[in-house]
Order: sequence, then C-alpha cells, then structure tokens
Amino acid sequence: MKIYVPMDSAAKALGADAVAEAILAEAGRRGLKVDLVRNGTHGMIWLEPLVEVDTGGGRQAFGPVTVADVPALLDGTLKGLGKVADIAFFARQTRLTFARCGVIDPLDLDDYAAHGGLVGLRRGLGMDQATIIQEVTESGLRGRGGAGFPTGLKWNTVLGAQADQKYIICNADEGDSGTFADRMIMEGDPFTLIEGMIIAGIGVGATKGYVYLRSEYPDAIKVMNAAVLIAREKGLLGSDILGSGKAFDMEIRVGAGAYVCGEETSLLNSLEGKRGVVRAKPPLPALEGFLGKPTVVNNVLSLATIPVIFEKGAAHYANFGLGRSRGTMPIQIAGNVKFGGLFETAFGMPLGVLVNEVAGGTATGRPVKAVQVGGPLGAYMPASKFDTPFGYEEFDGQGGLIGHAGLVIHDDRADMLKLARFAMEFCAVESCGKCTPCRIGAVRGVETIDRIGRGDLAAIPILTDLCETMKEGSLCALGGFTPFPVMSALTHFPDDFVTTKEAAE
Repeated sequence: MKIYVPMDSAAKALGADAVAEAILAEAGRRGLKVDLVRNGTHGMIWLEPLVEVDTGGGRQAFGPVTVADVPALLDGTLKGLGKVADIAFFARQTRLTFARCGVIDPLDLDDYAAHGGLVGLRRGLGMDQATIIQEVTESGLRGRGGAGFPTGLKWNTVLGAQADQKYIICNADEGDSGTFADRMIMEGDPFTLIEGMIIAGIGVGATKGYVYLRSEYPDAIKVMNAAVLIAREKGLLGSDILGSGKAFDMEIRVGAGAYVCGEETSLLNSLEGKRGVVRAKPPLPALEGFLGKPTVVNNVLSLATIPVIFEKGAAHYANFGLGRSRGTMPIQIAGNVKFGGLFETAFGMPLGVLVNEVAGGTATGRPVKAVQVGGPLGAYMPASKFDTPFGYEEFDGQGGLIGHAGLVIHDDRADMLKLARFAMEFCAVESCGKCTPCRIGAVRGVETIDRIGRGDLAAIPILTDLCETMKEGSLCALGGFTPFPVMSALTHFPDDFVTTKEAAE
C-alpha cells in the first residue's frame, strides 16, 4: 500500500504532518507495510490534507483527512473523493507548468524523470543558442511575475551582450497577498525550476544561477536546497551537465523579507549584499545586472514553464491562450471564497467564470462585491467587469492588471474605502524610499483617504491627482501600481467613499 500525504506548507498548516505520523503509527500497530510518500499539493486547499491511497488499482483521494480518520482510511471504509483527476475543480484545468505537482515525490529525481522531467533539457542540450531562444520566443511565454514581458526577447538581449560572465536569477520573492504558486512549485516540483534555469543558462551563455527566495518560505528553502544538492550529485548541475560538456551551477539565496525586493533591480542590490532599493533604468539588468554583468531575471513560474515548452514544443504551448497571452496561467484563488487554491488554465477564461463557477463564489454565501486581481497593487474588479477574459491586454483595457495572477475575493460587506487606505498604507510601509512620488505620495495618500473618511469629499480630487503623480513619477511598480487598487475602489464603488460623510453628519 502506497499512501501520499502532502508536505506542502498549506497542507502542513492544516495538519498533514500529524496525519502522516498517525498513518505510520496505525500501520505499525496493525503490521501493515505502508510506503508513505510526502508529495506536493494538487492545489485544492479546502480539501487539505488531501491523502491518496494506492493499493494497486490507482490512487484514490480522501480529504480533508484528520487524525481521527486514519483507522477508517486503513480499513478502507472512509468515504473517498475518487481520483484527483475526476474532482470537478481539478478536471477543468489545463495542467502544464503544474503537471507533476502533487503527483511525484518532490525530491526523487527518478520519479521526476519518469513523469516527463529532463526531456526538455536533453532536447535543449542538442540545440544551439539561437535555436533555444527561438523556441522560447515562438512559445509566446511572457514573464509570469507580473510585468508580462516577452521571455524570449529578454533572453535574446542577454545572449547578444558581450561579457566574460552572465547570470540567471530566479525571482522567488513571492510577496503578493493571495499568491502561492511559486511556493507550491518549489515545494512540490523543484526540479522543474532547476531544469528551466539550466536551459536558460545554456541558451544565453550563463554558467551561474541564483534563486532569490523569501525568508518567509522555510519549507521551500529546505526543499530547494536539497534539490540543488541532489541535482549536483546526479550530474544535472556542474561542469558537465548530463555528460554534454556544458556547464551550469546554481545556489539558493534567502532574502530578508522586503516586499520591494520582488522588483528585479532591488532584488539584484539585495543579492549583492546592498540595501534593497530600486535602481534607475537604463542600464537594463539584461545588459548590466548582477555584479554589473548581463543577467536574466525571471520569475519562478516563467522558468518552471521552460521544461514543458522544450518537452512538448513551442507550438504546443502557444496553441493555448488568446491574443498575445499564450499558454496557461496558474491562477491563485484566495480570500472570502468557497474553493480556494491553484487553478491552472489557458488564458481567456472570463473572470466571472473563475469567481462564480470555479471558485464557487464566497465562503459566506453572500454576493461577491469585488475581486482584487494581481496582488496588493492590483485593481478591484466589480461584477460589471466579470466578462473580462483573463489576459494581459484584456485586463489592461479594463484598467486592471494580471500581475502574479492572484485573485482575492470580497463579499458585499467589504468597505472599499478601508481597502483603498490599506493599499496606500502598504505602499508607505514597503517603500524603499528611493523616489519621492512613492516615499512621500503613499504617506500623503493615507492622510488624504483619512480626510475623505471623515467626510471631507473635497479631498477626492486631491487623491485622484496624487494617484496620477504616483503612477507617472514612481521609479518602480510599487509606487506606480498602488493607484490601481485606490482608483478602482473609488471609481467602481463611490458610495463607500460618499456615505462616510453621511455617517459623520
């Protein structure tokens, strides 16, 4: 009997470790031989701990499983969910980047290879650099960290730069509220990130890579460090990658928790041991990045998607999506929601379908009032915008942004003025202080929203003007995008700003 119990942080927070210990203890008492595998999560957090049992006829899912359920689980009398692939939330997904997450033992390289791993790398090792870049370009892959910049274009810039050393930097500083996809892939399928970084290194001529991982992810740090050691021992990293004669090595670096270090130039400063503040551009990191050398800086999901592109081909990946948004996007659903978790699907699904059908609406059963898409800097989308297809240009046309594809859902009791204030306060707290519009603007923004909250509606034009200044004048997205949640709240939910005056009177 093989039993799978997730080692993912979300599953552990919901009691997965205790369930795993109970399974081993109960099996020991019964004299049962149990092969316990600590896998990643399938991403259906409301079902965690989601335990799977395989007695030879395929994996059967049970969840959420408690310690008290363990005897019935081993008896075969616990009511199950069937196969994971048949669960409605999972069945309508298109899993490419996350195809192995929840399926394999994260630190078993043979298991990884048995499920399609290393196929893309072996193909990439047989290509010249120009062909590798062409494959990435034709796939249509864009940065999954938020900016949506074409990955192939960035790689080509680094390839063309002349230098004695180049670097691949993975931005794993996943600081957006309501996002967890980077953590999930690092904890559940770390070798796909390593493989993607190796292919990137071969493609642009970089022999060294770093993963900049946030300190708040201790499990991901542990898994990634272990995976790097295994990869090095197995010849996947080092001076002779899989006997090809090509070299690439990497290591994990841990950040101290500054939100602004999710911005690539702040990240590079932090990685160099400097204060994490934004650099002015130009020069671009692709030309003068880490230690002044040409550097590819990509998000976890961007790099983790590279292996599937090389395994299945650029055309296969580009066949999914709409417009200039090609492939799939792992959408993270959180907040006041019935079915929270990770949902990977091709670009193009309307926001309303994601919120009302996939996520099942609110956990409270009350009407959905607003959905913040794209983290704390994302716009609040009202129900009137729910027909917007999930795509970069489509959201931009509606005054929103996809960002890292986090959806945080609020019901009709949400106070949008307070949420707008939180956005400004968040920016004020997290600002690196490099530029005036962000450093001073966010503080003035909190003060101005407080004036509106006290009934001073004459401050609304001031807030609008302030947001415009921050948007146009800030050095990076922290100050530049903070106006998105503030102005969307003001524009789509004006009553929440006006009724405060009535309350004051």
